[in-house]
Amino acid sequence: MKLDRLLGILTILLQKDRATAPELAEKFEVSRRTIGRDIDALCVAGIPIVTRRGIGGGISIAEGFKLDKSVLTADELSDIVAALKGVGSVSEQSKIERTLDKLHANINSVISLREPIIIDLASYYKDQLTGKIEAIKRAVLEQRPIGFDYYYEKGESRRKIEPYFVLFQWTDWYVFGFCLERQDWRMFKLKRLWNLTVCDEIYVSREIPPERQGLNTNFPDDINLVALFDPSEKYKLIEAYGLGCYTETGDGLRLEIGFTNYNYMIEWLLSFGGKVKVVEPREVADELRAAAEKILSRYN
Repeated sequence: MKLDRLLGILTILLQKDRATAPELAEKFEVSRRTIGRDIDALCVAGIPIVTRRGIGGGISIAEGFKLDKSVLTADELSDIVAALKGVGSVSEQSKIERTLDKLHANINSVISLREPIIIDLASYYKDQLTGKIEAIKRAVLEQRPIGFDYYYEKGESRRKIEPYFVLFQWTDWYVFGFCLERQDWRMFKLKRLWNLTVCDEIYVSREIPPERQGLNTNFPDDINLVALFDPSEKYKLIEAYGLGCYTETGDGLRLEIGFTNYNYMIEWLLSFGGKVKVVEPREVADELRAAAEKILSRYN
C-alpha cells in the first residue's frame, strides 16, 4: 500500500542522515522508479526532500526541517504503531507485521515496537469479520458498490450501497455509505451483514452532506431515559458511563441519559433484572413490565 510505504520511507529518513534509492527499493520490494515517484509525492506533501548524486550522495530530509521535528515526533510514531497493532486484530496479520518492520528501520529506532498498549478490535467471529473489512476496504478504494443480505428488527433484505468508510463505533463495526434503495446515507452493522459481494461497476464519488460528515450524527441520542437503580448496581453504571453519571437519591441511583438504539436500551435495562425502575418514558416502563410478565409465564 502506497501510504504504508510513504510512512516507512519518511521514518527511515527521519532516523538516518541519508538513504539511497536502491536501498529503499530493496527494503520496500519495489522498483527505483517507484521510489522516485514516492519521493516526489513526499515533496508535494510539503516535506523538503534533498537528493544528491555521486559518491556520498543519496536521499535525505533538509537538516533544519529535521531538527525542528516538524514531521513526526517519537510519541506520534508510537501512536501509529499502537494503531497499526489494533488494526492487526482484524486485518491480515502478515501485512501489519511487514508495515511495522518497515517502520522499525534499525535497532536505534526512535520508537519501540513493544507498545504497552493492546487494542483488540476483533470479535468471536474474527475470520468472517476480517474478510468483510478487507472486501469493503477494497471496494472503497476501487469505488465499487457492494451488495449484501442485511438482518434487522423488521426482518431481512438485500441491500446495495456505495461504501465510503468502515468504522468502529460503540463496540461494533459499521460500514457507512449511500444506500441505492433508500437513496440516502446509511450506516450498516457488519455483524448483521452477510453474503457480501463486491460489484463490477464503478460508482462516481458523491459529496457527503455536511450534516452527515460528523459520523457521530448517525448515532443521535434522541431517546431520553430516566431510571432509578439499586445502589448495588453502581459499578455497572460507572463501567458504562463513568463517574458522576448518576445522582444519589433516597430512592436509588438516578440516571438520566440519551440512547441511540431503542432495542439496545431495552436489553440493557433487562440485564439489571429487578434492580432498576424506569421513571420515563412511560412506554419503556410498560415494555419492561410486559417482558417481565412474559418471562414469568414461561416458568409458570
